[in-house]
Amino acid sequence: MAIASLSEIPAGAGELSVWPASTTRLPHGDMAVGGVSLAEIADRFDTPAYVLDEGEVRERCRTYRAALPEADVLYAAKAFLCRAMVRWVEEEGLGLDVCSAGELELAVTAGFPPERIVLHGNAKAPRDIGAALRLGVGRIVVDGPSEIARIAAAVGPQGRQRVMVRVVPGVSAGGHEKIRTGTEGQKFGLSPADGSAQDAVARILGQPRLELTGLHCHIGSQITEVEPYLVALRTMVGLMALVRDAHGVVLPELDMGGGHGIAYRPGESALDLTALARGLRTELGESCAAAGLPVPRLVIEPGRAVAGPAGVALYRVLAVKRTGRKVFVAVDGGMSDNPRPVLYGVRYAPRLVGRHSAAAARTATVVGRHCEAGDVLAADVELPGDVHPGDLLAVPVAGAYQLSMASGYNMVGRPPVIAVHEGTSRLLVRRETLEDLRSRDVAG
Repeated sequence: MAIASLSEIPAGAGELSVWPASTTRLPHGDMAVGGVSLAEIADRFDTPAYVLDEGEVRERCRTYRAALPEADVLYAAKAFLCRAMVRWVEEEGLGLDVCSAGELELAVTAGFPPERIVLHGNAKAPRDIGAALRLGVGRIVVDGPSEIARIAAAVGPQGRQRVMVRVVPGVSAGGHEKIRTGTEGQKFGLSPADGSAQDAVARILGQPRLELTGLHCHIGSQITEVEPYLVALRTMVGLMALVRDAHGVVLPELDMGGGHGIAYRPGESALDLTALARGLRTELGESCAAAGLPVPRLVIEPGRAVAGPAGVALYRVLAVKRTGRKVFVAVDGGMSDNPRPVLYGVRYAPRLVGRHSAAAARTATVVGRHCEAGDVLAADVELPGDVHPGDLLAVPVAGAYQLSMASGYNMVGRPPVIAVHEGTSRLLVRRETLEDLRSRDVAG
């Protein structure tokens, strides 16, 4: 089933609207994703575990390519990355946006063309810059003035590196204050308002070993409205015109970042990709015409909107506790494999799978196994009243910023990732074991 836009299945489709499009109900209360039973995956691979629908990932890549055929679409690796994900993204014609030498090296060793990779980050270590230059990364996004000389010096006398400048367009957007990155006074980028962006442009143009290809911005994450992108775009085109007027240089690329919002629960809003593509295309044409500029090559960087809806997290219930008026359902995972609820107040819609329940629904809070009061995976959700230890809970929209942000808290080990596609399942990332944890502890 193809997705028409990132608004997912229409709200009228009900409780499965935020699940992968391949999701089907099976007898006895089970569900299948990618043609594979979730209960069977839990039995085979144990829990907690992440299930990733390859078909959903690929279809979302194709949807972006179809919506913006004139643009470069870069998958934001920080959402989730493994070798299989690298291959899927490359085969579907997307580029890659990475934030570290680790992400970059994994991608290149998995066969991804380095010239289609962009490296950014507000504090690049020498290892990051060295890996980017050694592997031949396509672009490095300059985030601060000190990086300019460092990159130029590392290039060497015979080299030349393409770079962009990350700009703060003064736009506040995003689902939480901790993921709003387009405003003044935070750690990312350089501002046109105080002249630091213009100064960086001038310094780069004065470096013969650096080639300035364009400007970059990223205004935030989990954005569900088009207008903030258009406001930011106008600011960016205005700065491109200033660069042209001051230096006689017409920049050929404009990277508008990502942050495209998705629905985590039925009925929630999501960014409409069709409307975004139409708005960006129109605004870019009109703004460039008004400024007397040719239309630059547009670049966007979706991550969550590609991987998020393709993932399902599986947990086994360990305990059910009634405390006063509250019911707590404790599972075998928690903030070590998904810190987003405690970081950003994210809300999910877990579901009982693997058996049918005729019990009336009751309000419960799904909590993790860790020694933190904030270790809550889903607060005040409806679950069958007879949920008990041993039951299997599935949480949709679990493909982005969960395993990629996982920790070693309490040494429980990070879960595996299992790919499903056309009725088959295979292990992509194995479970972190106690032996893995012990092997890093080298001093007796």
